[in-house]
Amino acid sequence: MSGYEQTCVFPALPRTQRATAFTLGGDPKGKNILYCFGQSVVIRDLENPAIADVYTQHVAKTTVAKYAPSGFYIASADESGKVRIWDTTQKEHILKYEYQPIAGAIKDIAWSPDSKRIAICGDGKEKFAHCFLWDTGSSVGELVGISKVANSIDYRATRPFRIITGGDDNTTTFYEGPPFKFKMSLAEHTRFVNCVRFSPNGERFVTVGADGKGFIYDGKTAELIGELGGGKAHDGGIYGCSWSPDSNQLITCSGDKTVKLWDMEQNSVVSTFVMGKDIEDQQLSCLWQGDYLLSVSLNGYINYLDKSNPSSPIRIVKGHNQPISSMALSEDKCTVYTADNSGRITHWDTSTGAHDVICGKGHKNKVSGMGVQGGNLITCSMDDSVRYTHVPGTEYGPDAVTMDSQPQGVGLGKDGLSVVACTNEVVVVRNGRKMFSLPVDFEVTAAGIHPNQTQVVVGGKADKKLHVYNLAGDTLVDCKTVPLKDAVTAFAFSPDGRYLSCAQTSRHITTLDVTAGYEIIQNLDAWMQNAKVTCLAWNPSSTHLASGSLDTNIIIWTLAKPFDRFELKGAHPMSQIVGVDWLSDHKLISVGIDNSIREWDIKL
Repeated sequence: MSGYEQTCVFPALPRTQRATAFTLGGDPKGKNILYCFGQSVVIRDLENPAIADVYTQHVAKTTVAKYAPSGFYIASADESGKVRIWDTTQKEHILKYEYQPIAGAIKDIAWSPDSKRIAICGDGKEKFAHCFLWDTGSSVGELVGISKVANSIDYRATRPFRIITGGDDNTTTFYEGPPFKFKMSLAEHTRFVNCVRFSPNGERFVTVGADGKGFIYDGKTAELIGELGGGKAHDGGIYGCSWSPDSNQLITCSGDKTVKLWDMEQNSVVSTFVMGKDIEDQQLSCLWQGDYLLSVSLNGYINYLDKSNPSSPIRIVKGHNQPISSMALSEDKCTVYTADNSGRITHWDTSTGAHDVICGKGHKNKVSGMGVQGGNLITCSMDDSVRYTHVPGTEYGPDAVTMDSQPQGVGLGKDGLSVVACTNEVVVVRNGRKMFSLPVDFEVTAAGIHPNQTQVVVGGKADKKLHVYNLAGDTLVDCKTVPLKDAVTAFAFSPDGRYLSCAQTSRHITTLDVTAGYEIIQNLDAWMQNAKVTCLAWNPSSTHLASGSLDTNIIIWTLAKPFDRFELKGAHPMSQIVGVDWLSDHKLISVGIDNSIREWDIKL
């Protein structure tokens, strides 16, 4: 009986936007952090970030997620203004309640200390903040007095309860309750207020803003105590702040590419963490979670700060915060390489999740195809170049091979041979050198090399044909064409070289018998998914074919039973699949534009 189980997931980094604050959440036990990417909420283990879970039930882009103080539930919100409250104790994350407190994107969430009330703020049409009971949705007062988008909200953890908000009207609004009523507006900031946070003991709260300033207030009365640092706290806008568990220290993060640790009793800087010199080193969020001090850079990297050594983080969690566009496996199946729309390439250990990015001068645009061959990672990009990078390694190769038209994909052979499918030509490359270019009068969609390196296949778009060329040394000689239902979107030769499967824009997968002169195998045209097929991969034994699609599903087909299909439904929920491959006959790996890499145990 067929079956499958997801064994692990390597998730996306936080999605960031320049000069825009966002929120990291943490569980009350100090074990996990959570953040948003796309339509997902990512939960990651602090000790081992490779241990992760992904909640995927939102239909709009998620914006913020927070644990209840009890630890049993998470409230997550999205751009449509919906709040979903779901269980954390079960793998299925069962939904408890869903509400829509405002009519626009929600920017921040705060739970009451007894986990019974939820306060939210954001970009509403008539109101910008709201507080309600978590189990009924009933209002708990009126959070009025806000005239523009509210960016941040917090709930005092001790009695008497208070709520504070800060936003684009340059003010901090203070409420007493419950039921909560407007008490006063605080107007010390001269630009947007990005983050407001009560200390854990409730005695003080801090506001930080785009003016580079922070202000300290009495947590009960909102009386101004002083300005953070006695003057401008950072040279750039401040996007986040977080208190230490004992309420004696605070961290702030800024667009000036630093994180600062403050002694709140002395109102002075203890340490300054300089995170870099590039634009991508701007710091947009921070969290003090137990013994961990975390910050997030504009490039999405999660930095583990070291109080004893401010010059170097203890750990940096890297990956992708732009949609993944392609993937490839190393020849020993121990490493998966992924590339995204920005040109960033990351390599992952398939057994441990350990990962890093390839550095140096690389692609400047979306990577449209990649593969590993003879110790080199070969990548092609919409920047009209092909690059050879020695692997394992952390630096791009020194030179790029420039194409005359845009590469659509790359097919790999042996002994340094590769074929690049460009829009108007097919280029033979060997060991990083252009050897032969074949101009064509059709738009090329994909190219592949037969495992015995005797033939090259090329897909045409408008003519809906498979073009077969004999490979004579490093040149291509026209051989034959095979009519198909539609343009080819992906190729996969079986490892034994007998079969070639072609995915087409018509959603069909056609398999041809190479040994019979590329004859279409009867009945296999019944292989068809619910949406465009984006990727194909044969298992090592050449008995099963896996296909990924825009419909979020993976289907496994078998030659022995042409009309049977084994489906991994919602393999990447709410996300199209861009790559599949086999680690073994019973282990599959997949990637999607949700930026998650998932491993599956397959029982055939």
